[in-house]
Amino acid sequence: MAAISLSGATLTAPTEPRRRPGTGHPVAAPAPALAWREPDWLPGLESVAPATAGTDWLQDHLLNPHSADILGYLRAARATGGPVLDLGCGAGRLAVPFAHHGFQVEAVDRDESCLGRLRAWALRSGPTAQQAVTATRAELADLRLRRSYGFAMLAGAMISAVDPAARPALLAEITGHLTPHGALALDYTVHRPAGLAADPVRNWVFRVPRYGAADDMVTARQSFDTTAAREEIVYYTRARDGLRRVHATRKWLVDPERLAAELRAAGLRITLRDSHPLDSRTESVFLLCHRR
Repeated sequence: MAAISLSGATLTAPTEPRRRPGTGHPVAAPAPALAWREPDWLPGLESVAPATAGTDWLQDHLLNPHSADILGYLRAARATGGPVLDLGCGAGRLAVPFAHHGFQVEAVDRDESCLGRLRAWALRSGPTAQQAVTATRAELADLRLRRSYGFAMLAGAMISAVDPAARPALLAEITGHLTPHGALALDYTVHRPAGLAADPVRNWVFRVPRYGAADDMVTARQSFDTTAAREEIVYYTRARDGLRRVHATRKWLVDPERLAAELRAAGLRITLRDSHPLDSRTESVFLLCHRR
């Protein structure tokens, strides 16, 4: 069995999928036993498609309660200082905690409803957080920055929501607005090509634990299109209110060598690469990059 950390929960799934007799096609795996450990980097609930009410629910109930990656990004930001640029900020999963820790944060997202929820959260958090967070609506592919930052981040695998054709310009724009000792941090998931070709559809079952309430049960179906370099995850969730919700995220597969070349071309050097396996064919990668 292989383990994968998804939304703060560690789940297990067969490394070799069962096949339909005579077809070679995979069949849906039965619900596997669940194992638990401290969560690592999250898989990212970023999506190429615009945010919807379903996205909001997924962020609130699957991602926000399990935000272990905040600590890693905070450590990196403390080494460089602010201001902080949070790209693809969503409803403020990192931006508001960063404000609580004394950083000035510009939080950028394309969806106004997410930014509205971020502003409301900052307001509820008190005047310090409210004054420290600036919410900016912008498409990452068309990003135009106006100030300098000590630390920029593309958290939650947000880089995989950016069209590969638009990535070089985005990275150059970020680099041009970093302070001399500033840094860019990002994380993403790497899938081994051979594994994708052999098993393009995977099924997961896991629980999202709730404090003082019944756990949510989630089934996720992960599909890969290696020709288009795209990935889709469809979540089927039965929440504690008894309702069943369905939501899909779509993203680009990241080629590590191509991304490294784009970072160099943008004037960045990778100063830290931290990775850990999620299963036999997948690893989660965190990069910290400084100006060259």
